[in-house]
Amino acid sequence: MTVGRFAPSPSGRIHLGNILCCLLAWLSARQKGGKVVLRIEDLDTARCPRRYAGQMIQDLRWLGLDWDEGPETGGPDGPYFQSERTALYQAALEKLEGLVYPCFCTRAELHAASAPHREDGQAVYAGTCRTLTPAQRAERARLRAPALRIQVPDREFSFIDGHMGPYTENLARDCGDFLLRRSDGMFAYQLAVVVDDAAMGVTEVVRGADLLSSTPRQLYLYQLLGLTPPEFYHFPLLLAPDGRRLSKRDADAGLDNLRGRGTAEALLGRLAQLAGFHPSGEPSTAMGLLGEFSWESVPQADIRLPENLFS
Repeated sequence: MTVGRFAPSPSGRIHLGNILCCLLAWLSARQKGGKVVLRIEDLDTARCPRRYAGQMIQDLRWLGLDWDEGPETGGPDGPYFQSERTALYQAALEKLEGLVYPCFCTRAELHAASAPHREDGQAVYAGTCRTLTPAQRAERARLRAPALRIQVPDREFSFIDGHMGPYTENLARDCGDFLLRRSDGMFAYQLAVVVDDAAMGVTEVVRGADLLSSTPRQLYLYQLLGLTPPEFYHFPLLLAPDGRRLSKRDADAGLDNLRGRGTAEALLGRLAQLAGFHPSGEPSTAMGLLGEFSWESVPQADIRLPENLFS
């Protein structure tokens, strides 16, 4: 059976990009007769208080986007809050012993102008702490708690994205050794998402194109942990009318604002139109869009929102 999922980070009220992600994940799984899992990615509990998750659940119910496993409904693969699953991440981390090492680099050191950077501006880790001696590590540990990184191989990881097509990345050249746990003890997204998707039986992951480049790192972890990776579908990002990336700080794209301006059906109909598979843009329920949805109709280029979504 196809198992899709929606895994938001509730650091504020969901915006249109989050809603589009949920809609596409829901349609892709439901069209195949599959089920949907809702997982709350609240590893950073300071930024993701539980009240935001509660509001998000209410918003999804208002939109008519349901789930088979998750908060409130329960299921065999819970808990469905990442903050309650840290023992699983620790167990996975211990399986990677021998490839994991402590990193004492500060944020300023990582983002120094002299450091190599990717095209998207992210720093490529240069392996600074990989070769520290035990004595050097002990000395630095007295001054700063370390993060934990995993050593990556100098080889290419390739996969075929269900929407964007072939993608290849050399982890050593294009990424560098990446974080598995932060210096404050918080587990990193790359490890948590692999552990959770495998444990919950997820067979397809639908998410924004900004996460396309993280997939090779996750494929590496799937390989090391002996887990079967899902299929990936990355969709274009929604941009504000002025071309900005949407964020939860943009009240004009937040559902609290939009719920006062139109119905759930009107919102879903317009989003489906922008995503290329509902030409009329007429109001529709999620169920009503099932017959029209196809990945072939969804564009690959980013989508700019109109000034008035409901006009």
